[in-house]
Amino acid sequence: MKRERGSTIERVLDILDTVAASTKPLSATEINEVLNLPKATAHRLCAELEARGYLLKRIDGKSYQPGNRLYDVAVGVLANSRFSATRHAILTELSEKVGETCNIAYPDGLYMAYSDRVETKAPLRLQFSIGMRVPLYCTASGKLYLSTLPKVRRKSVINKLKLEAHAKNTITDPDMLIAELDNIERQQVSIDNQELYDDVVAIAVPIKDRKGRFYSSLAIQAPASRISINHSDRYLPLLREAAHDLAMLAEDE
Repeated sequence: MKRERGSTIERVLDILDTVAASTKPLSATEINEVLNLPKATAHRLCAELEARGYLLKRIDGKSYQPGNRLYDVAVGVLANSRFSATRHAILTELSEKVGETCNIAYPDGLYMAYSDRVETKAPLRLQFSIGMRVPLYCTASGKLYLSTLPKVRRKSVINKLKLEAHAKNTITDPDMLIAELDNIERQQVSIDNQELYDDVVAIAVPIKDRKGRFYSSLAIQAPASRISINHSDRYLPLLREAAHDLAMLAEDE
């Protein structure tokens, strides 16, 4: 019989560390094998963490991945870290180079939420506050996040979304959206071509951790009259360079 070691808090933190560090979802049994906990303890603590939103059970009903509250904790740490000024400076530099608004967003349930943003100095702009949430399926950052999900889960999430038209180019057909996400996954760049608002376009690239996992998006946003989607490639080197610099900051946390 396995002997329990450490306090409940230590075991909970160990479970969260194990799930967060894993490159794939883990069952309670697999978590138990890593941490050498009694089987009943592992299952009980995983169930409690799921109920509180720190873990999310996969569609298979057995394995766990980080839940929304764990994402919120991670984003909160990054947003309030000692590197927040440097991160904002990177975003400001990118905004000055492209001449447009730039933002960082993270997944928040069925939405994306802005964690940092620098507005363009141009007179025509959109005002989005930090923490504001926007839909997944009709934004560059949201579609980018959806493209990182395993295809089975991707389809499951899309089936839960109410694909309402927000603008003239909003994709409201699930099959068309899935095809769009497949293309985004291949190219590692996502475009909102007047899908959330008419005359507003956005281009987003992923910010990844050291294991190549998506945790935030970096995007530029502008009126369609100032940025042509047909020439979006000209912005990609700057976007990807800034995304790399932002990822390196997270490495140093």
